[in-house]
Amino acid sequence: MKITFVGGGNMASALVGGLIRKRWPRNHIGVVEIARPARERIARALKVKTYAALDAKAMKADCIVLAVKPQQMREVAQSLKPLLGSQLVVTIAAGIRVRDLSRWLGGHRRIVRVMPNTPALVLAGVSGLYAAASVSAADRAAAGRILGAAGAVLWFEREEDLDAVTAVSGSGPAYVFYFIEALARAARDLGLSTEAAHRLSLETFAGAVKLADQAGESPESLRGRVTSKGGTTERALNAMESDRVKDAIVRAVKAAAERSRELGDEFGKD
Repeated sequence: MKITFVGGGNMASALVGGLIRKRWPRNHIGVVEIARPARERIARALKVKTYAALDAKAMKADCIVLAVKPQQMREVAQSLKPLLGSQLVVTIAAGIRVRDLSRWLGGHRRIVRVMPNTPALVLAGVSGLYAAASVSAADRAAAGRILGAAGAVLWFEREEDLDAVTAVSGSGPAYVFYFIEALARAARDLGLSTEAAHRLSLETFAGAVKLADQAGESPESLRGRVTSKGGTTERALNAMESDRVKDAIVRAVKAAAERSRELGDEFGKD
């Protein structure tokens, strides 16, 4: 399968790099990037074909991956429409619904919508994928292979579920970084050096995630194993419960999901 990425940003570069690691032939990958410095960087670093414009040469592919900002999607779709044949279109632009992109592309229906997240930049991402029932199993498998080059993939049967995916995993890395910031700040307040505070916070989070992934137990069970009655962890967790930290996190994620729905409405207006 030949793939053309429209947009040469960090996410597209990560996916291209992941595909190359998976031994996808470089001569089957192309990137459209209008900015010359970025285009030259991609060609130099990834050694794939690059294009300065979305034209007939760039469209000689089986799959077109739209990796542009949501605000740019309508304009890109207008440029793509007269060039598009029967190719599979994969969109990773947040908030752009399939029905709207299909309309902008003149009724094209062979579309898979994806919500990735930034750990894809280090090939440790997770992506939520959705396709209408009319999209074939082969197309779904192809989209899964492309996104799977940069991490885990999960399919969803309802497009509206991608608002929750956006709120949980799309925005989720920011929540993790926020917690790491807070943990490091507490370490500094307790007298540790900035370097030690950062390293302890980062390694603790990374180790806990690895344990949660491999232990075969629920987070609640693992938390209980660390929390001795009358001990330091219990005191800390009681303070968090008193401040309703968990409830605040749930409210925050729900707010993000609501904003995702709002953006879908805004971006989809003609």
